[in-house]
Amino acid sequence: MEKSATFNNRLLPYLLLAPQLVITFVFFYWPASQAVLQSFKREDAFGLTSEFVGLENYQALFAQPEYYKAIWTTVVFSTLVALLSLSIALMFATQADKNLKAAPAFKTFLIWPYAVAPAIAGVLWIFMFHPSLGTLARPLRVLGFDWNPLLNGNHAMTLVVMAAVWKQISYNFLFFLAGLQSIPRSVLEASAIDGAGPLRRFWTIVFPLLSPTTFFLLVVNVVYVFFDTFGIIDAVTGGGPAGATTTMVYKVYADGRLGGDLGGSAAQSVVLMVIVIALTAVQFRYVERKVQY
Repeated sequence: MEKSATFNNRLLPYLLLAPQLVITFVFFYWPASQAVLQSFKREDAFGLTSEFVGLENYQALFAQPEYYKAIWTTVVFSTLVALLSLSIALMFATQADKNLKAAPAFKTFLIWPYAVAPAIAGVLWIFMFHPSLGTLARPLRVLGFDWNPLLNGNHAMTLVVMAAVWKQISYNFLFFLAGLQSIPRSVLEASAIDGAGPLRRFWTIVFPLLSPTTFFLLVVNVVYVFFDTFGIIDAVTGGGPAGATTTMVYKVYADGRLGGDLGGSAAQSVVLMVIVIALTAVQFRYVERKVQY
């Protein structure tokens, strides 16, 4: 006769969930609801007086050519950072998973950047590539390359992409390495005995088995490039030159904190939140179909 476990305390599960529910409400649902309410108001720069204006903030927002430029900049920036950080991290993880003598040191060096704050990462990269003070910008000038991210928008975008990719590689590397180490060695050895080369083993066996990890990292990286790269952009370029690196999240800050348009900034944050939720839903709806668990 089988015995089934019973749990008589009905209150304890809710008590265990309470801390997480409180944190989620205080730090997500409450600020999000306040942003939605604020987006329908016109407020002074100090937030002391407000007036309900309905959809005027949204109408004014979508009438700005600068906002569409920020959307396009965000698309380019997010695509480059996500693709580069995932591909480079996967390449490093496949090398670190091999039986190398220096593998522990290799792994340690790759994990270190994860401990660096985004703003600090931005400062490190601007110190290296500052047009007049950068340690790596001087050799570029010696080689005849006129590198100046303070004046050239393409150079500025290249710099913030490199800084954001460098910051995110460590996070992706950790999960890819864990995923690679969970793949049974017997499967790879059997495919090698059958005559499959390294590239064929990777694309037909390793990469499909890594699809759950890749899907998770894709979702995380989308959220990262939309929100967590603010510190890098603020430290490196400040959204310049001429708005070349002004992403949607940085424009929220620039218009609200620097420009004093609190209602318009709140409307931008609501639009950004809707876009990120929609992208995440699309990934779970369509991309997850190709994931092999």
